[in-house]
Amino acid sequence: MRLKEILKGKLGFGSAPLGNMFRDIPHEEARATVDAAWNDGIRFFDTAPFYGAGLAEIRLGEALASRPRGDYVIGTKVGRIVLEASESLGDYELGGVNGDLDLFTHGRPNRVINDYSEDGTLRSIDDSLRRLKTDCIDIAWVHDVAQDLHGENWLSVFEVARKGAFKALDRLRDEGVIRAWGLGVNRVEPIELVLGLEEPQPDGFLLAGRYTLLDHDRALQRVMPTVAERELGIVVGGPYSSGALVGGPNFDYAPATSELLAKVGRIKSIAERHGVSMKAAGLQFAIANPAVVAVIPGASQPGRIAEDRSAVGEEIPQGFWFELREEKLVSPLAPLPID
Repeated sequence: MRLKEILKGKLGFGSAPLGNMFRDIPHEEARATVDAAWNDGIRFFDTAPFYGAGLAEIRLGEALASRPRGDYVIGTKVGRIVLEASESLGDYELGGVNGDLDLFTHGRPNRVINDYSEDGTLRSIDDSLRRLKTDCIDIAWVHDVAQDLHGENWLSVFEVARKGAFKALDRLRDEGVIRAWGLGVNRVEPIELVLGLEEPQPDGFLLAGRYTLLDHDRALQRVMPTVAERELGIVVGGPYSSGALVGGPNFDYAPATSELLAKVGRIKSIAERHGVSMKAAGLQFAIANPAVVAVIPGASQPGRIAEDRSAVGEEIPQGFWFELREEKLVSPLAPLPID
């Protein structure tokens, strides 16, 4: 099923911060943030077992448990399994323990292992259903099957997923257990590979950090036109580039380079002249691409939800976009709201 037929609105909720990404978020604050999203009208919630070793899924499940299930859409991910406290690594030792990203040091203490096999995919779905307190998953993304997490071995990991997770999700979609599936990645190359396969075929992709105001060239050249032509759809994750676009110190989950911060400064200077907020620039840039079906900025504080909604609706003067083009701060191939 096409993603745009499943999703409810262009603005969704990215739940990685609810897994205590970078900081220990009180349970009450996490719950209030989800409630604020719901009250704002957001009905697409994206999560993953990796976010705090299941913590984000648990918090999201608790917050949505009293809501009518048909009123919202949940996307979660496969490729990693959260081990229970009583489980040993056992045979999973060879699969690799995922400790690559030091993002969730404040999450649950459970071990998280990589498993892109068919059996691992089925277990991952079952575990997510339990943590989310629901009986169905709308969208299942194959998580991080790319070079940023698996280095030189990423193609062999991709092949395991192709033979295991892809086929399992294809079958689950046909059986009606899930409504759609795709890749949830931080790199363009895995999407490009999948687009070249005849079978199985996904319904779309979650691309985090690679179609943003600060980083979009490769996506435009390699995948966005094909995705739009096939009407598959891209969900844009990390539209603020790990916070760098809106004044944060990080880009792509690491300290931003001086060159990138200088680019942010140039964009901000133009935005200030035109009375444009950086959040509005980032979100509306992503939404302007016809391949993009939703953006899912992350939030860990209730007030951030209103900021994002306001940014989507903010009126941006055409001169702002013209100036970004003139200054070569956006690709000439990038669709803009003025086109």
